Amino acid sequence: MAAAAPVPVELGFAEEAPAWRLRSEQFPSKVGGRPAWLGLAGLPGPGALACARCGRPLAFLLQVYAPLPGRDDAFHRSLFLFCCREPPCCAGLRVFRNQLPRKNAFYSYEPPSETGASDTDTEGVCLQLKSGAHLCRVCGCLAPMTCSKCKQGHYCSKEHQTLDWRLGHKQACAQSDHLDHMVPDHNFLFPEFEIVTATEDENLPEVVETEDYSEVIESMGGIPEEELDSMAKHESKEDHIFQKFKSQIALEPEQILRYGRGIKPIWISGENIPEEKDIPDCPCGAKRIFEFQVMPQLLNHLKADRLGRSVDWGILAVFTCAESCSLGVGYTEEFVWKQDVTDIP
Repeated sequence: MAAAAPVPVELGFAEEAPAWRLRSEQFPSKVGGRPAWLGLAGLPGPGALACARCGRPLAFLLQVYAPLPGRDDAFHRSLFLFCCREPPCCAGLRVFRNQLPRKNAFYSYEPPSETGASDTDTEGVCLQLKSGAHLCRVCGCLAPMTCSKCKQGHYCSKEHQTLDWRLGHKQACAQSDHLDHMVPDHNFLFPEFEIVTATEDENLPEVVETEDYSEVIESMGGIPEEELDSMAKHESKEDHIFQKFKSQIALEPEQILRYGRGIKPIWISGENIPEEKDIPDCPCGAKRIFEFQVMPQLLNHLKADRLGRSVDWGILAVFTCAESCSLGVGYTEEFVWKQDVTDIP
């Protein structure tokens, strides 16, 4: 029996795009801005989108449109990744999966138009879904809270209501008929880009081997041989993994994402690599498998630096249900593993 063909790796790159291409009905893959929700009902609520460490609302980082060929119930399928951007935390991460059949209550059975009307790009921010659900004026997530005065401003949390009030809603509240055209820049959303993809070239450069660690041992006197041996082996392995990472991305250094359902991720460090037991099973009982990873190059596009206190990572690896279980129109939480860059003195 012939071996199964290797799964091709799709590389993602951040590019500017007109606003219409990043809306839900276009089924985009994108970075930043507000989420382009796929299923317009059963959105994750404020509790699901709160940082597990500091409790503040998470910011939308990116979404990946990843339908499953041959699966009628996953004809449309997207993954949504959120992170905490509030110092000193800047650590919380949560990822959600949503999938729909081709025939559904929200979108046309036919593919979306490949052209957009230029006049629609000047419209206000859409803060109410076709399902009737209201979205937060600050972050674009489900908004169960309402301004008690105008009854028109909706929020996911007290924090975001306070932020909007301070940045203009106090004055705009009396002009509630035009609120959607008067959404200020809250300095909360990440810059918005489309993620465009290309298949990775299989002819990659060879990994450059590091020097034999025995030479390192000989150059360091005064330390017990056993300790030197252990240190050198660790540094040699660590350097080899980083060199392999650099070689893997050398042909496309601007890649911000690598997608390949069921493949193995490429790690940036030998530290904090998860074992199988570290990846929790899906609530349906199935194992979770690797689906995509976010690369450190994305940080260059986020403009998130704030005196050294900002979102940061080496690799974000997303693992999803191997069965991509169908749980109605709602959003199913999956698992994300954060690997930081190891600092070697």
